[in-house]
Amino acid sequence: MRASTSVQPPCRLTAALAGLLCLLACVAARADAAVLRVAVAANFREAAGQLCDAYFAGRAGRCVITAGASGLLYAKIAQGAPFDVFLSADASRATALEEHGYAVRGSRFTYAVGRLVLWRPGLAGATDLRGALADPDLRTLAIANPATAPYGAAAIETLQRLGIEARERYRVVQGESVAQAFQFVASGAAEAGFVALSQVFEYARRSGRRLEAEVIVVDSSLHAPIEQQAVLLERAAAMAEARAFLEFLRGPAGRRIIEEAGYASPSA
Repeated sequence: MRASTSVQPPCRLTAALAGLLCLLACVAARADAAVLRVAVAANFREAAGQLCDAYFAGRAGRCVITAGASGLLYAKIAQGAPFDVFLSADASRATALEEHGYAVRGSRFTYAVGRLVLWRPGLAGATDLRGALADPDLRTLAIANPATAPYGAAAIETLQRLGIEARERYRVVQGESVAQAFQFVASGAAEAGFVALSQVFEYARRSGRRLEAEVIVVDSSLHAPIEQQAVLLERAAAMAEARAFLEFLRGPAGRRIIEEAGYASPSA
């Protein structure tokens, strides 16, 4: 009696081979997909995420976003941190990077103009800024570090224009970035704070709270313009994806996202 042998049908071999080839193709596609490393000011973190999602919609690639105080991010870039694009909260750091050879000359532009607000949870109805700051019940005030965070510098300049010495009038809770200053207010560690309007917009959207009565927009004449500037970093000088992303920020779709996030348009 002849022993039977089992032979795998050719169709099974073909299917297995096709699956393997598909897997290899997927791995190769992931390897080829652009990874854009973006250093972004803390106040712009959410908007940057929206911009990245919109830019990479329908195309291969993704952003890796690192957020923090602009001064600290500047220091990291100068020390060789591997970022491709820097979205600063001011003009001075972007300019310095360009001047010192860390950014591509001619790539710098203003992508948004920040809007400073005083946020005081529980504030009863609209009032003027001076009146809100003079309230004797306001004892603790959150401000971002003016040495590293442009919104902190704008807050100090605003108080000085109003003739208020912050540390004499309040217990100042200083955040390393405007994001941390915002968290001090949101958590109740500070009764009020100078933050970015974009942060209030995002918090209201996430929490479902109406914050209009709690927020006073600071008149832009009380501080220097918060011109948030972007630069292409030198390590990405030949990276087409980084250049295209910056152009997207300047285009109508990017501008729309930026304005809806609570920033003024550079052309306004």
